[in-house]
Amino acid sequence: MRVGVDTGGTFTDLVADDGQIVKVPSTPADPGDAVREAMHRVGVTEPELLAHGTTIATNALLERTLGSVALITTRGFADVIEIARQARPSLYDAHVDRTPALVDRALRLEVAGRLAADGHELERFDGVVPDIDRAVHSVAVCLLHADLDPAHERAVAAVVAARGIDVTISSDVSPEFREYERMVTTVVNAALRPACRAYLRGLERAAREVLVMTSAGGLMPVSTAADMPAALLLSGPAGGVRAAAAVAAASGFPEAVAFDMGGTSTDVCLVRGGVPEPSPTRTVAGYPIRLPALAVHTIGAGGGSIARLDPGGALVVGPESAGAEPGPACYGRGGERPTVTDADLVLGRIPVDATFAGLGRLHPDLAAAALDRAGVTATGVVAVVDAAMERAVRAVTVQQGVDPRGLALVAFGGAGPLHACAIADALGMRAVIIPPRAGVFSAVGLVCAPRAREIVRSWPQPRVHAGLDEARDQLAKIAFDLLGDDARDPSSDTDADASDVTVETFVDGRYEGQSHELTVPSLADFPAEHRRRNGFARPGAPIEVVALRARASQRAALAVEDLPPVARRRVRGPEVVAESDCTVWIPEGWVGEPDLIGAWIIRRVDPGSS
Repeated sequence: MRVGVDTGGTFTDLVADDGQIVKVPSTPADPGDAVREAMHRVGVTEPELLAHGTTIATNALLERTLGSVALITTRGFADVIEIARQARPSLYDAHVDRTPALVDRALRLEVAGRLAADGHELERFDGVVPDIDRAVHSVAVCLLHADLDPAHERAVAAVVAARGIDVTISSDVSPEFREYERMVTTVVNAALRPACRAYLRGLERAAREVLVMTSAGGLMPVSTAADMPAALLLSGPAGGVRAAAAVAAASGFPEAVAFDMGGTSTDVCLVRGGVPEPSPTRTVAGYPIRLPALAVHTIGAGGGSIARLDPGGALVVGPESAGAEPGPACYGRGGERPTVTDADLVLGRIPVDATFAGLGRLHPDLAAAALDRAGVTATGVVAVVDAAMERAVRAVTVQQGVDPRGLALVAFGGAGPLHACAIADALGMRAVIIPPRAGVFSAVGLVCAPRAREIVRSWPQPRVHAGLDEARDQLAKIAFDLLGDDARDPSSDTDADASDVTVETFVDGRYEGQSHELTVPSLADFPAEHRRRNGFARPGAPIEVVALRARASQRAALAVEDLPPVARRRVRGPEVVAESDCTVWIPEGWVGEPDLIGAWIIRRVDPGSS
């Protein structure tokens, strides 16, 4: 048996390749307990494959439960991590605090040796590394221009490792230019290792093979994930987004938005041409993480989000969540504050006789009492949370130059199908797609995900290109020579035969003089992408290439449409449909039709139609 297990803030979901699904309450103290309990529920103790999506890295960074880190950098650059980009978090708030540096000043050490901006050596590393406080858990090494030549970093790392200290180097983690982002990413990786390694290595024997989802939407071996926890910060959402893109394309909607509303948060991501939008840098907990990722936008709005009145009397929903313990008031586990789930239950969007995994029957009386105590109404709570999620969808569409009216909304997660039609209606979207097993869909994405490896290299000698055809051919050859062979290396994470591995290449380009770049398949695609994102293009203007990227993917053994079908019927709203893993609310004026793969395609209908 092959299983995908997704650990969320409220529930841990399992999907097996035979179609079995399980939802169990998450166990924050040790997330692995819920993983093992879910596998026990399907009667398997050692599956052939465990594909896992985890929040361990995200939670550790958000909660600052990190290891102590020392930073070694080039002489004169120890304060880069604190100087940052000198940008205020809030332009007009003189009292706001910036996100604190993750390394104390006393633990920032400097070494001799210097590389020039073109990678040539200006000053040799002399082999001297200052003494390191033995209390630190890990050391991060980030030297100037090491993205072009890692020799100095590797020499420093050898000295540190010989002292018996765990070490992370930037040229292994994030070999891209921009010193601050590369330094922060390396430090975050080093700081996450203690907590993440213990958890991930504890899962190594949970299956014959354990793979972990990365932020970029591919699976990597658990041993690699333990060394690269910074690559897991979007591990959970990425699986669902990949599966949503596959279902949207199979249902005839290659242009879509993935909409994942769980118990704690809502994640949205634009899908274009059946492919989720990528992002080379994401900000997590206030820190820029320069690693390949999907462009997932997250807000603190989920089924467990708590509703309250602020000091001015305005209704606010989230980001605080009731979580798994005690959970919403309707769970009957001691929760007294009202949540979105309580509001949905009071409004009749969740059947009063519904049962949630591991919780038994819900308690409408407790939900109503919690809303009354807080002085809020169920209708108001739903209206506020819907408005927040509408803004989230606008952030990945309208703000990126994409008209949402041409897109479908793929709704999943435990609460997504309850709110999807309201969001789609507000934005005039073409349709809502509710995939089979929507409530555990991120776990579906895990068990159906490919192994993948993302490789990026700074362009060694940035050149300005005006002739796009010539540059495109040149870069395609260099990219495959530099990255393609590396990606297909049998010693890499994708250890399949070359014929079973697909390698895609991309370039990061910008107009000469710009300080930001766009990732495109080739330079020929750059002007159109620049026009879409920024509203204009500069025909004939020189274009700089700053980085090359490659993604090597091994074909997955199981596709989303290969899972056993789910029987669904035609539904005309208003109607509530309770499924084993979620509840679907179809409002008046909407009709849901099942397609060939069992997904509901929900559209508005004319009032007079039958």
